[in-house]
Amino acid sequence: MFNSKKIIVILPAYNAAKTLQKTYEEIPFEIVDEVILTDDFSNDDTIQVAKKIGIQYIIQHNKNKGYGANQKTCYKKAIELNADIILMLHPDYQYTPKLIPAMVTLVANDLYDVVLGSRILSKGALKGGMPFYKYVSNRILTLIQNILMNQKLSEYHTGFRCFNAKILNKIDFSSNSDDFVFDNEILAQCCFINARIGEISCPAKYFEDASSIDFKRSVTYGLGVLRVSFSYFFQKTSLIKFRLFKKI
Repeated sequence: MFNSKKIIVILPAYNAAKTLQKTYEEIPFEIVDEVILTDDFSNDDTIQVAKKIGIQYIIQHNKNKGYGANQKTCYKKAIELNADIILMLHPDYQYTPKLIPAMVTLVANDLYDVVLGSRILSKGALKGGMPFYKYVSNRILTLIQNILMNQKLSEYHTGFRCFNAKILNKIDFSSNSDDFVFDNEILAQCCFINARIGEISCPAKYFEDASSIDFKRSVTYGLGVLRVSFSYFFQKTSLIKFRLFKKI
């Protein structure tokens, strides 16, 4: 615990057998209470590795449901376990768990409701090997999003996030996409309810075993991001109402 807050790390996993143990071993268990791993029907030994290293809460989908659906399962379980603070971390070792204490501190001390590990601050993305076309796409999409959503974030696309669980209970994340655009939808929902969002610089590593989507799926994701951003803009201007931003 930290500041009497229960801290849970969630690991939405798919074919993470080669990197899971390395990721898990860097988690600072002096403050983290529980770890939840949801496996989205991997075709490798992710479940076996998870059991071997001692992850207590392991959930296995009986079919591949998608990245967003994987996160939904994780968040729901963390809320069920009465988490106060929930950290979403990709188990592919692209992001370092060593930043967890810094992110938790900002949320636990009520400075922010959401903290993002940004690859863009301090040029961490390119230094870590992010493909140049993905970097350029990230910057263009982020610029458009900041304009349409009236924000000043350095990026919306990181897979390392820390939430005050109270914020997740105020948004309908379970109705979001089951695909990769889930990440953008949940951030847009947080922005819409005026959640305080902070960022810290996060180095990222790109290597063969790190997860990454191909060009075709990147295009689909980019179009989804634009859809979410324009939906946010029109909802805020009261021109059109979208289910994404309904009150619960």
